[in-house]
Amino acid sequence: MFPSKPEEVVTVDVSQAKALLQSDHQYLDVRTEEEFRRGHCLAPKILNVPYMLNTPQGRVKNPKFLDQVSSLLSPTDDILVGCQSGARSFNATSELVAAGYKKVRNVGGGYLAWVDQNFPINKEQQQSAN
Repeated sequence: MFPSKPEEVVTVDVSQAKALLQSDHQYLDVRTEEEFRRGHCLAPKILNVPYMLNTPQGRVKNPKFLDQVSSLLSPTDDILVGCQSGARSFNATSELVAAGYKKVRNVGGGYLAWVDQNFPINKEQQQSAN
């Protein structure tokens, strides 16, 4: 037998995620606020709660992540968690599952995979041409 593993994380691909978003799932983007403003999935219900924060010492885990999510979402909500490529969202999803969130799924490939599929995006801040 394998040693006990962390709570089971269910991962869906971006095509499945796109369909689920049309059926009232909440999209939780766990990238930094700067990444989110540069572009994010176009979804009817989308929130940005960074899992990692940029600091002068580099990226550190957001110590208030669970508190911030729980102030916005219920453990019974249907939630899709996405990031840039899938790594942060996997960790965030694992933490949410361990905290009692029952219907939370990781979006495999994240925003990069979403863009690769030419799915609709929203940009709040245009990159300046230097």
